[in-house]
Amino acid sequence: MTEHAMRFPAEWEPQSAILIAWPTEDTDWAPRLGEVEDTYIALVAAITRFQPVVICVPDEDIQSYAYVRLASNRIDMARVRFVEAAYDDTWLRDSGPISLRRDDGGFLLNDFRFTGWGGKFDASRDDLLVGHLHGAGVFTDESQRREIDFALEGGAIETDGAGTLLTTWRCLHERHPDTSREDLTAKLSGWLAQSRVLWLDHGYLEGDDTDAHIDTLARFAPDDAIVFQACDDASDPHYAELQTMADEIAALRTRDGAPYRLFPLPWAQPILDDGRRLAASYANYLILNNAVLMPAYGDRADDAAAAVLAQAYPGREIVQVPCRPLIWQNGSLHCITMQLPEGLLAR
Repeated sequence: MTEHAMRFPAEWEPQSAILIAWPTEDTDWAPRLGEVEDTYIALVAAITRFQPVVICVPDEDIQSYAYVRLASNRIDMARVRFVEAAYDDTWLRDSGPISLRRDDGGFLLNDFRFTGWGGKFDASRDDLLVGHLHGAGVFTDESQRREIDFALEGGAIETDGAGTLLTTWRCLHERHPDTSREDLTAKLSGWLAQSRVLWLDHGYLEGDDTDAHIDTLARFAPDDAIVFQACDDASDPHYAELQTMADEIAALRTRDGAPYRLFPLPWAQPILDDGRRLAASYANYLILNNAVLMPAYGDRADDAAAAVLAQAYPGREIVQVPCRPLIWQNGSLHCITMQLPEGLLAR
């Protein structure tokens, strides 16, 4: 492979499209498929207001069905592209490509191992997804795929686009218990073209089986800012941990040695399903060209979270997408999507 200087773009940089996978009866969504399809329709409707969407489907029948469902909701189908691919489930943030931009205008698609969050679920087909999409011509001819025999999910990492990575020790240590923080820092920096890695040692959400993915807890925003999930309810079991995480974030410094601008997100009231607490994080939002899609949970804090995101991402429209059905399966809006940087999608 020819050596090129690489850069890991921030999510708020220009995008070609958003990649998702349609939920089916062969995924874990089957018991509540109707509700989840409604969320996906709302998601596609929101995305296509701003840019294209690429939808993975397992076969022609599901493609035809999804097309009818979307078209009947007056979605701009000129901005929808389908691609056939086998998958176990629809969490493309973790099974999709982690894309670096090369200095010659091409891309390097990092294809890390996807192990179903440390072997919790079968992920054999998901682990082949990037290779399948690359072979199917979804990406431009100027893209190269690099297989990396190392478990890493896209939801476990955040970049500011300028060489700083943010992640959690809980997740990476669980995936690689015999690897030191120093070695993990070196590996991540090398593979992802980062000059430094910032680690959070605290933060978790009940109902999250990713072992504290960063995209449920804290996110970079433009101009040296961090948006994070706060908890102001002292009676909540998350309170002490998220307060400690907030202190950790406040102690982080930019490359220039200044504190980050901080945007704490409000805390939704507990959402239970048969007594099980679900992980309703507002930090699991998706950035688009000219917009931010945020998960809405039918909670009084939804509008307050939208106001915080409007401050953190000025000039972008904040669009609420109903995501209560998603957290039943322990993820939310960002988890089911993967952005494709501008120029990566084949025409």
